[in-house]
Amino acid sequence: MKTELLYELFKESGGITTDSRTVKQGDIFFALWGESYNGNEFAAEALAKGARYAVIDDPLFETEKTILVDDCLFELQALASHYRKVLNIPVFAITGTNGKTTTKELLAAIMAKKLRVHYTAGNLNNHIGVPLTILSAPADTEMLIIEMGANHIGEIRTLCLIARPEYGMITNIGTAHIEGFGSFDGVVKAKTELYEHLRKVNGIALYNDKNPLLVEKIFRILNRAVPISDPTGIELIVKQMPSDLNLKVSVTYQHHSWQLNTNLFGSYNIENVKAAIAAGLFFGVEMSAIAEAVENYQPSNNRSQLKVTGSNTLICDSYNANPTSMKAALESFADLGAETKTVIIGDMLELGEKSEEEHSGVLNLLKSLNIRKAILVGPVFMKLSENSGFSAFPDTGHLRDFLKSNPLKGNTILIKGSRGIGLEKLYDLL
Repeated sequence: MKTELLYELFKESGGITTDSRTVKQGDIFFALWGESYNGNEFAAEALAKGARYAVIDDPLFETEKTILVDDCLFELQALASHYRKVLNIPVFAITGTNGKTTTKELLAAIMAKKLRVHYTAGNLNNHIGVPLTILSAPADTEMLIIEMGANHIGEIRTLCLIARPEYGMITNIGTAHIEGFGSFDGVVKAKTELYEHLRKVNGIALYNDKNPLLVEKIFRILNRAVPISDPTGIELIVKQMPSDLNLKVSVTYQHHSWQLNTNLFGSYNIENVKAAIAAGLFFGVEMSAIAEAVENYQPSNNRSQLKVTGSNTLICDSYNANPTSMKAALESFADLGAETKTVIIGDMLELGEKSEEEHSGVLNLLKSLNIRKAILVGPVFMKLSENSGFSAFPDTGHLRDFLKSNPLKGNTILIKGSRGIGLEKLYDLL
């Protein structure tokens, strides 16, 4: 009964928030718990700032404008699931080890040429972010594109129960968050929970038919699947073309060809571009409109993002890193024709017992790619860097201090590392 009541209040509200600092007039505040805080303690503040109601799960904080429930997170997810049913529109889910955010952003830009699209903002792709994404969709939304992330087995399954996608895509499966999944097999099991869901609802998966692992899983799990090389019964060919910094691709479809100048760095992004184009074609967007959307897309949030400063050219890819994405970024960077190149790479987090092995692999890769100037940041790289010939710093703060006295100028710099290392704090010095 609580969910139906909350939905009636939600329809008349300004929206849903879980952060008392950003409450707007008429919002409904959900008092979620975190590792170091009890959201119930902020209910009074949210109401004072103009929240219409505060949903709480601790009776000690009950007032006239609070709604007491057993579990705020459960009710948030239940409300989102209910609203998704009410919307009754196509939902496309995207997950994967690498590329899911870029693919999601590209697909959203493409689908916006045809439909009113609502999609995951930034990286709100977890058990809280997915419900908030759904609940922030305007009532006239015609398609939802939901990014789904996971650190443990079972998370994608939960997100699918909330969002109920009928369409989906796994961009790829690589080594990331091994600490939470236990093994690579655990990563595979977790990601393919999306395929398991689509099978149950008789949904459709678009898949990279050049990826042997995905092909194997598709044929084992799903009845309805569409290869991205043939999204409409007509072959789609996407190839990389020679270019300087940004990725340039040729697209051949229906006996016509397009040359697209993207604003993305790195040959590894060609799979993301192809996946987004294929999904757009599958949903009936004209190729000319798709080409315009891809060329106009500007990456942000430090993902394959190019920044030209007064001193250097920066390739900002510091939002996250794992062994698969680190290898792809370094290989693309090594192919650049820039005269003076430097890489600044940070530790890759959440790799568990594989951490030192994977970081040693990156050091070996740097040498094999003949990347001579590398700056390493983080305790793991610091520990392994002895005799590597590369500079190493225990954290971003120490490197900042060094760069203030030893500025880099005239370099093309790749900046890549896990979010927890905070390499974006270096940009103002570069």
